[in-house]
Amino acid sequence: MTPDATRRRAIGQILLLAAGFLVLVAISTASVLLVNKARKDSALVVHTVEVENRINNLLLDIRRAESAARGYLLTRGPEFLKDHQSAIATIIPGVNELAQSISDNPRQVDNLGRFRAAVETRLEQFRQQMMLVARNQPESAVALVQAAAADNIGGSIRQLAAVMSTEEARLFALRTADADRSQQLAAIVTIAGSGLVIALAGVSIFLVRRSAGARDDAEAMLRDNNLNLETTVDQRTADLREANEEIQRFAYIVSHDLRSPLVNIMGFTSELEELRGDIFRRIASLARAGSSAPPAPDNATDTAEPLLEGADKQLSQDFSEALGFIKSSIAKMDRLITAILNLTREGRREFQPVRIDTRELVETIVTTMAHQAAEAEAEIRIEPLPEIVSDRLSMEQIFSNLIDNALKYLKPGVPGEISVRGRTKLGFAIFEVTDNGRGIDPKDHQRIFDLFRRAGTQDRPGQGIGLAHVRALVRRLGGTMSVSSELNAGSTFTITLPIRWAASNRNRDS
Repeated sequence: MTPDATRRRAIGQILLLAAGFLVLVAISTASVLLVNKARKDSALVVHTVEVENRINNLLLDIRRAESAARGYLLTRGPEFLKDHQSAIATIIPGVNELAQSISDNPRQVDNLGRFRAAVETRLEQFRQQMMLVARNQPESAVALVQAAAADNIGGSIRQLAAVMSTEEARLFALRTADADRSQQLAAIVTIAGSGLVIALAGVSIFLVRRSAGARDDAEAMLRDNNLNLETTVDQRTADLREANEEIQRFAYIVSHDLRSPLVNIMGFTSELEELRGDIFRRIASLARAGSSAPPAPDNATDTAEPLLEGADKQLSQDFSEALGFIKSSIAKMDRLITAILNLTREGRREFQPVRIDTRELVETIVTTMAHQAAEAEAEIRIEPLPEIVSDRLSMEQIFSNLIDNALKYLKPGVPGEISVRGRTKLGFAIFEVTDNGRGIDPKDHQRIFDLFRRAGTQDRPGQGIGLAHVRALVRRLGGTMSVSSELNAGSTFTITLPIRWAASNRNRDS
């Protein structure tokens, strides 16, 4: 096919697709508008039914109040009084709800105004009746009931309710007709749109068949390009492996080289701390020489704290505080460098798979932590654990870190309960370390696995390395790690590892 023919075919396909797209957009827009119109019409129908229900409910409440009032007047039974008060309590809120429902209809608003006045008059009659009964004047209450019957307020209320119901019935008929028309139009548009979609689908099938030859040519070219794909992937994998090893070497070198200037800083800080006494003794001597203060006593030693006053004393305190901050920061940096070095050494170590009696391994770890558990008043239970084939040192580090953390973060004053259990499923061993400690906020569940990141109150020693190291070991062993915890509800760390781990599957990619 010539380039011009290919270009014309492409332009034709684009125009056809554009036309089809515009038609579909138009149909979709019309369908959406009609569906929304039908939904609004249906909502108005439902609204009308709700208004009628509210009117009927108000009439029922008024009748219930009248019946209960008569029953109470005749029998003085407390159940009638309770029923009467319950009905009265719902009438005014019901009128208010009805007012909100019909606020968009001026005719109904006018009807409701008269309805509300009649209801309030009837409620006042009820109040006077109950007051006379409470004063032990039943004859007056009966006379008031007869007068109310003569006024026919109840009949007026029912008549006004009937007028409002008639208006709602008229609206119901109109709105039902509108909803039916909207649904019919929506159905017509949907059917027409379906027909157009079928036509466009037929045209698309025709175009697809015409493009089959071009597609076959493209697939042949793709097969040719993929012949060397595996080799390319192996090359990229080797590059990534080399880059990973280079990063580990770089981290080791940087951490190692950082220690040298850190040692110098530590040494000069110690010398500066020794010089502090000489400096401030000289300042104290100069201050006494420039004033009438007596000289230092002859028996004062070189190590005695110089007698300073005012700004000199404050300067000495600031100097000591600054030295303290420097020494604290140096110690923290030294611990971080040591941690980085340990991590890089662990990352370069090749794992050796051996058969491990996991229960025996955990029991050994718990034995070494017996003193720590006794101080925390904690009990460590070891439930049946499956045997696995994996790297023993890594497994020791995993369980040691998890059990140590469980002991470290128990709730003060609460006896600790720590359990280690395991099971197998589909070729994997699932281990769980559960405690009743202080727990972890769900928002920090991922944070605790980040290097040098810690969560919660920092009242325990640590650098935020343990869990990050554990997760790295678990991943190198071909497993996964997760945590389930809530604040003050304990934690459960779950580790999933292959029952039989092959070193070649992981050391090669480490």
